[in-house]
Formats: sequence, structure tokens, C-alpha cells
Amino acid sequence: MTRINKYLSEAGFCSRREADRLIEANRVTINDEIPEVGTKVGHNDVVKVDGKEISNQKKRIYLAFHKPVGIVSTTDTKEKDNIVDYIGYPTRLFHVGRLDKDSHGLIIMTNDGDIVNKILRAENMHEKEYLVKVDQRVTNTFLKSLEQGVEILNTMTKPCKTKRVDEFSFKITLTEGMNRQIRRMVNVFGYHVVALKRIRIMHIELDIPSGKYRHLTKYEMEKLEELLEDSKK
Repeated sequence: MTRINKYLSEAGFCSRREADRLIEANRVTINDEIPEVGTKVGHNDVVKVDGKEISNQKKRIYLAFHKPVGIVSTTDTKEKDNIVDYIGYPTRLFHVGRLDKDSHGLIIMTNDGDIVNKILRAENMHEKEYLVKVDQRVTNTFLKSLEQGVEILNTMTKPCKTKRVDEFSFKITLTEGMNRQIRRMVNVFGYHVVALKRIRIMHIELDIPSGKYRHLTKYEMEKLEELLEDSKK
């Protein structure tokens, strides 16, 4: 028996969190009956979302995608600029984490719901690296202040790594992903983000043009499995 949210994530339909939202909205049925969050599914049960049957027998897909500015990190097709319709991949995929609409760069797309929380949970310490351009000169004091942690959203960000690139740009490596975190962090010191690009997730580098995707390489998959082996969901 498998919880319905896990069933839908393993089927590549959506993340577990989004599955819970679909269940709460009465858009999911098991054997044509509306379940509660946490209901378990057996091998012979028929699961449907909006009346369409969902099977969790599938090939695992992992893509590296360069999200352009203007595309929204959501699987909600009611959003005209949603990431799923933009990619147009023949298998339904969802994104691992988010990039806000005004940012661009690397995002992993998959139908494997099990890896999402393993990559994103801050306590697993998986790195995400960004290239940031700001509206004022980048100083050593500014970068050191970012590295030590910044109070935003009523909490202190974890220590991070930074590196100056040029007069107005720097790289920052985070192990967490709070809402619009980098933009909020630099705002504390009177800076504003002009451009923000994610260039790395763990060992996976951004190496494709904006709007394009590629499958993860064999090496990247082997390394990903190794790094996620002891990660918490």
C-alpha cells in the first residue's frame, strides 16, 4: 500500500505537496471515490486526476533545463507561462525547486517525486550556485556580510559562500532555498538585483542556451544517486 500523494509523485504527475493540494481540491479519485489526504492506494486501485487515470509504471526522466526569464516555475496549466507547457516534453514532468519569474538558469525537471525533497531540504546541504548582478559596486564588506547570514522572513539564513566576479557581479552558493532569498538578502544592505542566474545545482552545471534542455548524463546520474543516497526526504 502506498500513500496517494507518494503514488502520484512516483507516477511523475506532480510533487507530493502538489498532490495533497489536488486531493484537498477534490480533483483526485480512487476507484471513483474522493479520498482524504493520507489515503493509501493498493495495486488494484484505479487512481484518477480530473477523471484521467494515472499509472505509476514509468521510465524515470531527468532533465537539465535553462529556464528563461518570464517563465513561471509551476505545473499549473492555468498559468499561461508555466514551465511544463513551455518545455512541451511528451512525458509529464515537474520542477525540482523554483526560480522566480524574473530569474533564469538551471532547473531540474523530472518525473521522479522521490528526489525532490532530497535535493531541496536545507539540512542535506546540497549546493546551488548563482551568478548575481546588482545595481551598486560589490564590496568585500558586502560579500562577507552575506556569507555570515542575513535575517530575512523572520529567520537567519545559513552561512554561504561568495566570490566577486566583477565590479557589479558576484557568485553566491547556497544550501537552502527560501522564497526570493538572494533578492531579499541583498536588499537588506541597500542593493537590488539587476539579473539573477542559477548556474549549478550540486554537481550539475548550466551548459545549455536559454530555453533549451538536455537529459542528465550517465556520470551526472551516477553522481546524483551517490550524493542523494544518505539524504533525507
